[in-house]
Amino acid sequence: MNKNKVLGKSIIVPKSPEGFKFDLIKNANKKLVFNIRLSVSEFTSICPVTKQPDFGFLIIDYVPKNWLVESKSFKTYIHSYRNYGIFHEDVVMKIGVELFKTMKPVWFRIAGYFAPRGGIPIDVYWQSSKKPKNIEIPELKNFEIRLFNR
Repeated sequence: MNKNKVLGKSIIVPKSPEGFKFDLIKNANKKLVFNIRLSVSEFTSICPVTKQPDFGFLIIDYVPKNWLVESKSFKTYIHSYRNYGIFHEDVVMKIGVELFKTMKPVWFRIAGYFAPRGGIPIDVYWQSSKKPKNIEIPELKNFEIRLFNR
């Protein structure tokens, strides 16, 4: 799908996620309905105001249609946020919308749990539509309890 394949190649992590093109893999199991979960346990970005690092945990669930996101491409994209200034709410929406637009899955959900700043944790959720009824999709509640000693 993408001319700039990262799988199997040495790459330099982009300085920002702007303009990034995900590598995609054809869904070889199109006749089956299944969920894919991507968990990013050490997400980092920079607060655009204070320039201090922000730490988060991202959980992405999607029911693929024709395409899957290639994992090295996804990791490279996530790593490009490391020194990128962006608010918690914006980062979750940016990642979610970019992946959703690129893969065009049947269903998509992203949750971002961020370490407290000034004693206030910020959690951001977005999903493309109602959850499909014919598939098991794990709830997010269990993650909320374990994160950041809440």
